[in-house]
Amino acid sequence: MKCLLRSGICLLLLAFSVSTFAQDSNESAADLRKAINQLRQEYESRIQALEKRVAEAEQQSANSQTSPQPVTAASSVSSGNSAFNPAMGVIFSGQAWNYQHDPEGYQIPGHPFGGEAGPVAEGLSIGETEIDISANVDDKFTAWLTTPIVIEDGDAGIELEEAWIETTALPAGFSARVGRFFSNIGYLNNKHAHAWDFIDQPLAYQAFLGGQYLDDGLQLRWLAPTDLYIELGGEVLRGDRYPAVGATHSGIGSHTLFAHMGGDVGDSNSWLAGVSYLRADSTDRISGSVNDPLLFTGNADIIIADFTWKWSPYGNWQQKNFVFQTEYLQNNEKGDYTLSGNQVLAYDDHRSGWHAQAIFQPFPQWRFGARYDILSAGNPGLIFSGTALEPLGNNPDRYSFMVDWSNSEFSRLRLQLTRDEAGLVSDTQFGLQYIYSIGAHGAHSF
Repeated sequence: MKCLLRSGICLLLLAFSVSTFAQDSNESAADLRKAINQLRQEYESRIQALEKRVAEAEQQSANSQTSPQPVTAASSVSSGNSAFNPAMGVIFSGQAWNYQHDPEGYQIPGHPFGGEAGPVAEGLSIGETEIDISANVDDKFTAWLTTPIVIEDGDAGIELEEAWIETTALPAGFSARVGRFFSNIGYLNNKHAHAWDFIDQPLAYQAFLGGQYLDDGLQLRWLAPTDLYIELGGEVLRGDRYPAVGATHSGIGSHTLFAHMGGDVGDSNSWLAGVSYLRADSTDRISGSVNDPLLFTGNADIIIADFTWKWSPYGNWQQKNFVFQTEYLQNNEKGDYTLSGNQVLAYDDHRSGWHAQAIFQPFPQWRFGARYDILSAGNPGLIFSGTALEPLGNNPDRYSFMVDWSNSEFSRLRLQLTRDEAGLVSDTQFGLQYIYSIGAHGAHSF
């Protein structure tokens, strides 16, 4: 190794000397030889100093490995700097919304919302303050905790959003995750709100997944050993979060399957495509108006197809980039809806929706985006006339435009304009959002 290092330096010196000779042909060969010798002596002394430091470091490492160390419950299962110092970060977010019409009681005919779906509250609101804590447990496991501080009815409270353990050393490309986590179905579902390109989720996510599907369970993934990115996986979940409610089947009320595939095209383009399936069983799942809710008992089969294309010149993402993303969701529900007055109606129908969005950053810090999303309802029958499940014959749609400015990777201000043609009345909406991050925060997925 030392000989190779010396040889490389000598070659660099020779190249330097030849260049110098070309620049000044009046110098004599003796002067050039003298200059080379001086440079060689200088770099020889530097190499010797570096070799001495390497030897001292190796000796210190050997001593630390042979010296007895006190064994504690923590040190016996921990490794790395993060063993005693977990990475911690806080995400601050807030928004201000203005609507043309009062968003209270907002509904889309044929598509009753549940979970956390629906318009963002009008006026000023602090949003979620998200606390993230992560660290390696030991050489085989890593852990993640997300606890948002939320404001409800004027009172602050701490919720448990994500809390999971994941393996890091399973063989043959397998990995497992257990705890509470965002399901890996679709493209947008497992992304935290501060990583969204718009302030809100597309209509199909709100109508079929309650915004996002989060649940307790076990996830298993397999990454193929190929140049092409291929990931296959599935989840077994408790089924106690919308669109699955009641933790049916002894606490295994839903399950998923997903496949993702992607790769690079040249030096500047990359793509990702996927297909996912969610089976969610429910008992008395609440949706629709708060004053006149619908209760659903049955099952929902949701199929998602997604595609994403990203471009940045030679991978220089900070200077300029473009992202196109689209998803199609189909929800097939079969069961019984209980209406007000305890009227029970059999339901067997399907609804669908899709969105397409494009985000362009023409120069550093500034991004511009547009999104179109639309829903389509089936025909559940005349017995649902006059209820929230009766479609009005049109396909509810919405247009959104946004511009955001990021002073750094830790701060972002965003302005969004939405023309909503999905509700009972058309509405023009303006939203302003801020997102700030302090401390450590893991990189976002593709």
